[in-house]
Amino acid sequence: MQINSDKEKTLIVYFSHTGNTRRIAEQIRDNTGGDLVEIETLDEYPADHNEILEQARKEINTGYRPALKTRIESMSDYTLLFLGYPNWWGTIPTPISAFLEEHDLSGKKIAPFCTHGTGGLARTVEAVRKSCPDSKVLDAMGISNNRVHEAEGEVTEWLSHIHGK
Repeated sequence: MQINSDKEKTLIVYFSHTGNTRRIAEQIRDNTGGDLVEIETLDEYPADHNEILEQARKEINTGYRPALKTRIESMSDYTLLFLGYPNWWGTIPTPISAFLEEHDLSGKKIAPFCTHGTGGLARTVEAVRKSCPDSKVLDAMGISNNRVHEAEGEVTEWLSHIHGK
């Protein structure tokens, strides 16, 4: 299923620590034909689960924004942005916050997708809306980490749902 029209250029941009969000982003790319870009930080996050949880909590609580390697110079070329991230403590990860602050997404359609343990979408969509007040935030999709490997049908259904919005 190709959901792009000739007028709509699509970007799939995501941050993935464990690879779960990357897998969903790749499924979206395969279905849309959009351009795929991973948000990368200058400093790597710890691999240990407990360490990353603690670091994420501290970053969110202090408003820290990590320096990013990733910069999209041609953002004006895109009309639809799929924005992928894991749920960190009920909100978007700080690399996503940094990306949203560094890029003007005014007038863009944003389709958030989130991978999570047990927290679902939580407050992630509200955080995207707050960071992008001049964008149209479409219905979001949340995929449990233990279902990522079998989520293709759910991804396809979600893409069909948001097509044309």
